[in-house]
Amino acid sequence: MLKGIAHFERSNSVWSGYLDDEAVSESEISWLRGRNWKGVISRHTTPRLASACRELKIPLVDLNNSDPIPGIPKIRPDNFRIGQLGAEHLIGCGYRYFGFAGFSNLGWSRERRDGFNETVRLADSDCSLFDVPYSGGTTPFSNERQIEKLSGWLKSLPKFSAVMACDDSKGHQLITAAAMAGILVPEEIAILGANNDTVRCETAIPALSSVAPNAFQAGFHAASVLNDMLEGRKVASYDQRIEPIGVVARLSTNAIAIDNDKVAEAVSFIRKMAYTGLTVDQVAENSHISRSLLEKNFRRYIGRSPQAEIRRVQVSRITELLIETDYPMKRIAELTGFEYTEYMSVLFKRMTGHPPGEYRAKMKNKAIVRSTMEVSHAA
Repeated sequence: MLKGIAHFERSNSVWSGYLDDEAVSESEISWLRGRNWKGVISRHTTPRLASACRELKIPLVDLNNSDPIPGIPKIRPDNFRIGQLGAEHLIGCGYRYFGFAGFSNLGWSRERRDGFNETVRLADSDCSLFDVPYSGGTTPFSNERQIEKLSGWLKSLPKFSAVMACDDSKGHQLITAAAMAGILVPEEIAILGANNDTVRCETAIPALSSVAPNAFQAGFHAASVLNDMLEGRKVASYDQRIEPIGVVARLSTNAIAIDNDKVAEAVSFIRKMAYTGLTVDQVAENSHISRSLLEKNFRRYIGRSPQAEIRRVQVSRITELLIETDYPMKRIAELTGFEYTEYMSVLFKRMTGHPPGEYRAKMKNKAIVRSTMEVSHAA
C-alpha cells in the first residue's frame, strides 16, 4: 500500500507527510488536532478517527478491510473474488473435497467464504465450514485452543481435501493444527491462505500458498482519491473494491489430487520440469506409457492435454515473475523454458489476453492515472 501511495506521489507532485506507524493519530486525537494536516489515508480507521477528521474538515480515505463508515471513501479488497480465486486454484489442482475456515462475525471473512463456497458448489462439490466468531486479540492460550478445535475439524474431513483460510494467520494455524492431528500437508490435505503476507507464509512449514490482493493498487488509488478530495472533485464511489492479483503457490498446495497414479505422476513431473523446455514425449517417457494413452488419460482426469498443462504451468510462473520482479522479458523467458522471448510473449497474450509488458503495467498500476492531474501539497 505504501509503495502504491509513493508511486502516485512520485508520478504527480510532492506531498509532505508523516508515516504514523503506531496509529497515534487514532489513539491520541489531540495529536491530530495539534497539526495543520490537509489529508489522511488510514489503515487503522475507526469511527473516532472519522469523527475527528469530519470535525476538523480533513479529507480521510479509509484502507481498512471492514464495513464502510458513512461519508468516508473506502478502498478495500474484492473479498468475494479472493474467495473465488482460492476455490478456482484448488479445483484446478484436482481436489474434489473442500473446506473453509474463517470468522462468522467479520464481514470480509464472510465475503471470502461466500465466494469460495459459491465457486465450489458450481463445480458440483460440497464445502465444509469452520466458521466461528472472532473474539478479539489472540493470546498464546487462545491460539492453542483454536488450533485444537481446528485439529478436530481437519480430522473430520475426507482424505485429499483442500482447505482455504480466511487469511494467512488462520492458514498458519491450520498448518499447525494438521501437524497436531498427524495429517500431512500437502500430501493428505492442501491448505491455502489469503493476503500473501510473505513473512508469515514463508515461515510456515510447509510454506503457505496464498491469494494475493493488489495492495499496491489499493494504495495508489487511495492517494488518487485523496487528491480528488483536496482538489474539490466529487468521489465516484464511497466503497471501491480492488481486484486481487492471483494465487501465489507454495508448498502447502503442491500436491496432486488425481485418482490416477500415472496422470498424477505426470502432472508432478510437469510442474518440476516445465521450465526446462519440456516436451510431451519426455513426459510420456518419464511416465512409462505411450503418448496416445497419456493424452487420453489427461483429457479424462484433468480435462486438458499434457501440452496445455505444460503451458499452463509456464504461464503461471511468467505471471508470478511479471508481478514480483523487475526482470526483463528475456530473463523471464529463460527462467520459464522459452528459447525465444517473442514466442513467450505470443503464448502469454494468447492465454491471458495481454502482452507481458502490458500485463505487468496493469497489475502494478491498475488504477487509471490521469496524466493531467495536478496534486496539491498536503501534510
